[in-house]
Amino acid sequence: MPTINKTGAAVPHTREAASVGRLRAALTVFFALDGFVFAGWVVRIPAVKAQVHASASALGLALLGVSAGAVVTMLVTGRLCRRFGNHPVTVVCAVLLSLSLVLPPLTRSAAALGGVLLVFGAAYGGLNVAMNSAAVDVVAALGRPVMPGFHAAFSLGGVLGSGAGSLVAGHLTVTRHLGALAVVGLLVTTCAGRTVLRHPAPLPAYPPRVPAGGRTAAGAGNAWRPDGRTRGLVVVFGLIALCTAYGEGALADWGALHLQQDLAAAPGVAATGYGVFALAMTVGRASGSTLLERLGRTPTLVAGGCTAAVGMLLGSLAPSLWAALLGFGIAGLGLANIFPVAMDRAGALAGPSGVATASTLGYAGMLLGPPAIGFMADWFSLPAALTSVAVLAAVAAAVGHAVRHASHA
Repeated sequence: MPTINKTGAAVPHTREAASVGRLRAALTVFFALDGFVFAGWVVRIPAVKAQVHASASALGLALLGVSAGAVVTMLVTGRLCRRFGNHPVTVVCAVLLSLSLVLPPLTRSAAALGGVLLVFGAAYGGLNVAMNSAAVDVVAALGRPVMPGFHAAFSLGGVLGSGAGSLVAGHLTVTRHLGALAVVGLLVTTCAGRTVLRHPAPLPAYPPRVPAGGRTAAGAGNAWRPDGRTRGLVVVFGLIALCTAYGEGALADWGALHLQQDLAAAPGVAATGYGVFALAMTVGRASGSTLLERLGRTPTLVAGGCTAAVGMLLGSLAPSLWAALLGFGIAGLGLANIFPVAMDRAGALAGPSGVATASTLGYAGMLLGPPAIGFMADWFSLPAALTSVAVLAAVAAAVGHAVRHASHA
């Protein structure tokens, strides 16, 4: 039997701890791969926009395919995870994500681009639900708030993907660049996937909840049905994730274009905008576990939302390139730990179904972001449209503060 630490969480024995440690490392690689692949795609969006001759609004609708594909598959992926397990679904989705990278360079119209991005988004959304569900199990088994560490790996992957994209933007065609990323993705998935498939999911450190008037069989884990209050809290954390995912998606899809179009940055320099943002998120998430242990979830969430709002106002309205990059960095620090906290709480409350629900709502922010910013950019300007990120970051802080007692932060 595992021992119990002072927080009430189960502490696995040495052999179990070693297995959980190897699983944690392999899952961290998948998070990093996810960020690397996504960043590699987003830094080539300006080139793909020119390739398909799309306006800002047409590009926004095409980019809607990524978020639409992700949101549509997220709840389905939650059910697949419950049936087949988080680990096999993680590996399959990583393979599909890598293969889908070769599709965007084959398009010659905004409509065709939107169609292939549905496939990319479906694989991306499935991978995020599966690996976050697996990460929630690891967090519960360890009894420590280590979820930001997984998301730090995602951000670090984004930094590396953005940096590599900046270096090759002027030398490789989009086809060769994304094709190379696909090969890297398949190789990494093969290596890390073997470890993930070989190690079973650790038992959660929290007991299964029993619905009113019902019974839960031994070993049922997170298969319980949450009550109405729990479902409501999961939705709230999903809305918080929505507000922050909107900001991440906005900077990924429109950050480079803003720097290139509005501040006259060279393509290679513009591509570093998302890298600055992702690097700041990496730093923030790397220190996230310490912040959560010292400050608690609510202060971390509220301070992060307010910081992101200030940074995004600077990033979108600054008249100079370097001030805008500084704003992107501040926004990244602010947003760093909000999404991981939301996923962690939703998963702790309702298991894979909670992660799926919160992820679906969260990535609905990405669903709304690209077309909303595209249309606002046509109606007003791209800098004005990007200020909506600051507004939603402030909303996330306010909602997080409002539910501080109900969520036991």
